[in-house]
Amino acid sequence: MASQQMKDFTGLMFERRSLASGSPALTVAELRAGFEQMMAALPPIPGVAMEPADADGVPVEWTRALEGGGSRGTLLYLHGGGYFEGSIATHRRLVAVLCRAARVRGLSVEYRLAPEYPFPAAVEDAAAAYRWLIGPGGEDPSRVIVAGDSAGGGLSAALLVYLRDAGDPLPAGAYLISPWTDLASTGDSIKSRAAVDPMIDPSDTKRITGYYVPDGDVWNPMVSPLYANLAGLPPLLVHVGDAEVLLDDAVRFADRARDAGVLVESEVWPEAFHVFQMLAGLLPEADEAVAQAGEWMIKRLEAG
Repeated sequence: MASQQMKDFTGLMFERRSLASGSPALTVAELRAGFEQMMAALPPIPGVAMEPADADGVPVEWTRALEGGGSRGTLLYLHGGGYFEGSIATHRRLVAVLCRAARVRGLSVEYRLAPEYPFPAAVEDAAAAYRWLIGPGGEDPSRVIVAGDSAGGGLSAALLVYLRDAGDPLPAGAYLISPWTDLASTGDSIKSRAAVDPMIDPSDTKRITGYYVPDGDVWNPMVSPLYANLAGLPPLLVHVGDAEVLLDDAVRFADRARDAGVLVESEVWPEAFHVFQMLAGLLPEADEAVAQAGEWMIKRLEAG
């Protein structure tokens, strides 16, 4: 049963979508600006400091707790936004709460966005940032957790496959939040959850997919990691809401990873919308999910 706060936020998002439905189609620049504005309106997380850095040409940002954090390892975070929007700034809040929950420092990656930079730019940038992080004098891979939400969750999965195939040392694990793993949109939830998802309109996914893969190669395992060979990947934690069209992207990916011998923990949150973890501090479900993820990350880092 969803909390009243979850129900209230779901209603507000449906109202916002209904108001926007009669407006002219927004440009990519307008969509990006709207996302930035929406996320900037959320209350910041106190007690953390951010510092920009350069990861061999890829802009990144360190997140550190001012007290009692960052001693266990590093969370490499890949933000969501359909590969065409979102940024370090839109996800500072989520990265901060995850870092505090796991007592790690964060490294957020500003990978290049489509349509200006379609696939494989995002994968290349994610790999470059990871290699910089674990490079000479850097973090031990066994003290790294990769995480991401939505497109960033799919990108995190693709990054693991890319690193495995390239022979790079793998991280201690990955936390995937509502990962977009199937850009071919073959999951039943694309239709079955369309009426209850306040965040994603399935009619938009074809256009957004075209930004990222203009050649239409949606079956490429680096684009849609659902279709990759998942054997040999590190342990995974997968969270998804029951009220989202990407439900089957997450559930099927978790199942396929388990079948390939990967250690997987997963949970479907009742009546929860897409990436509800962004509202930690405002939703009890988000607080619970973040706490659970923090405990899982601590366990994985200690095991390494």
